[in-house]
Amino acid sequence: MGTSPDTGRHSPVVPRTGGYVPLRDYAVIGDGRAAALVARDGSVDWLGLPDLDSPAVFGAVLDGDRGGRFLLEPAVPYRSERRYLPDTNVLETTFVTPQGTARVTDALTLRDEVALDPMRELQRRVEGVTGAVPMRWRVQPRFGYGTRTTRLVRRAGVPMATAGADALAICAWEAGEPRCEGDSISGSFLTAPGGSALIAMPFAHQEPLVLPARAECDARLERTCAAWRRWADDRIYTGRWHQAVMRSLLALKLLVFAPSGAVAAAVTTSLPEHVGGERNWDYRFSWVRDSAFTLAAFLQLGCPAEAHAYFWWLMHASQLTHPRLQVLYRLDGGAHTTEDTLPWEGYRGSSPVRIGNAAADQIQLDTYGELMQTAWLYAQAAGRLDADVARRLSELADLVCGTWRDPDSGIWEVRSAPRHFTQSKMMCWVALDRAVHLAGRRSIPDRHLARWQSARQEIATFIETRCVSPRRNCYVRSAGSEDLDAAVLLGHLHGYDGDAQRMDATIKAVGQELRHGPFVDRYSGEDGLSGPEGAFLACSFWLAESLAHTGQLARAVALMDELVGLANDVGLYSEEIDPATGDFLGNLPQGLSHLALISAARAIDAAHEEAIE
Repeated sequence: MGTSPDTGRHSPVVPRTGGYVPLRDYAVIGDGRAAALVARDGSVDWLGLPDLDSPAVFGAVLDGDRGGRFLLEPAVPYRSERRYLPDTNVLETTFVTPQGTARVTDALTLRDEVALDPMRELQRRVEGVTGAVPMRWRVQPRFGYGTRTTRLVRRAGVPMATAGADALAICAWEAGEPRCEGDSISGSFLTAPGGSALIAMPFAHQEPLVLPARAECDARLERTCAAWRRWADDRIYTGRWHQAVMRSLLALKLLVFAPSGAVAAAVTTSLPEHVGGERNWDYRFSWVRDSAFTLAAFLQLGCPAEAHAYFWWLMHASQLTHPRLQVLYRLDGGAHTTEDTLPWEGYRGSSPVRIGNAAADQIQLDTYGELMQTAWLYAQAAGRLDADVARRLSELADLVCGTWRDPDSGIWEVRSAPRHFTQSKMMCWVALDRAVHLAGRRSIPDRHLARWQSARQEIATFIETRCVSPRRNCYVRSAGSEDLDAAVLLGHLHGYDGDAQRMDATIKAVGQELRHGPFVDRYSGEDGLSGPEGAFLACSFWLAESLAHTGQLARAVALMDELVGLANDVGLYSEEIDPATGDFLGNLPQGLSHLALISAARAIDAAHEEAIE
């Protein structure tokens, strides 16, 4: 594909390199159960069905040849511009060509409450704006990550692709006569001003595949837009970064797995932290460590239903492994997350391509602090805790008393030998501090209160004597180390009551040694893996929030303004960014990046309001 002459606000589409586009070029759409990545060139390159964590039907983002995609683009050179329709997760892409302009609207539609409709449905509406634009499309499904044979058939004249208990159909109106060629379904057509074509892809898993009428599809798309707008209208945030916060909240909503209430870390797997490297992980799970930020965002921005559902999913999932906390759980609450690899080349040759995540088997002690902080936030909002939950939280506090002295793999899930990570110790302190406060308000049994208080003091002594750099008087990455770790800022943000001067020195050291412009590295020192990585975006937002908490408001605002400008053209963030190129790295959209943005924005707003009172 090429580019058309300069058209001002419309940007040229970067040609694919080896079948791949820059990760910045992806937007996400979803329906609360599944989610898809849509590239600027109109190709759906990732879609797991029937659920967000199911095997991919389209996986071209991880293998341009074998992954499969849903291509839809002009058949002539073009430029494009994208946006989400206001207050929705419905994507609109405008293609400008020498022959005219066409507009594509993409959505995973929301289910009707009454009518019998497909279990999942991807809609792609093409509208002619000006001129006559030749459009082409091709659907290449690859069921089960391409491991299952696809069979193409026609039913009532409608082409269908099937594999075992899975089936999808391609219902096309005014989009050309669909052709079945080999293992793909394709077509072409010409737009006209005011004309509207539609390609709908209903999908069924272990159920009958329902073929919709066009009028049903049109009505469902309109209801989908209206439903998103109603949801957004109920949210409450009026601060300095309103647009960025609301887009982050809408992105977070796409990570909510509606059947259970779980919140996924991202919708993708194995997008690399370094192109060509091995740091490629499956993030289609729910991490306990994200829980406090998640619940705080839901509660503070007017999402009580999501907060309630998420908290109870977390309680049910953690009950399966009680009293031990697993680092992550499946979206259905299951604990089994065996790590395996696919025979795919990976994004731009970044292998291995992993499904599943072996980090679930690691010991990461910080998760106990995150869970107790989450319970504390929920108890404050709800006023009480269920008796069984209260008992289990008390037992978790007892467990922390006996395990906080153990080395662990830490928040960054290193694949080197366990250590006494400072942030892990701080979060163990937070776990016991929250237990003490919950007991004080009679929210959990207090029969071991004295033990919790004693262990809390022992942890503080360990941190203040063994996790400090004598030279810089700041907190370090692990006991006896001189390395730095931006995650130590989390201890401060979650309320670790340490030495104020040391925390100030830590914020300064992180800013001087781990920060490069707006970018902040996770840590210094080795982690058991080869190759470099990008700057972890959440760390940058944590630094901005820490600056606000310590009275450095102007610096916090300046950093936050820079970070907001790092989003892609539709306001999304990945896990990391390459500071040298600005390229997105890692899985996307990354829930923790968006959660950290929300938390930092609210903290800076609060600091500003306090300063002017």
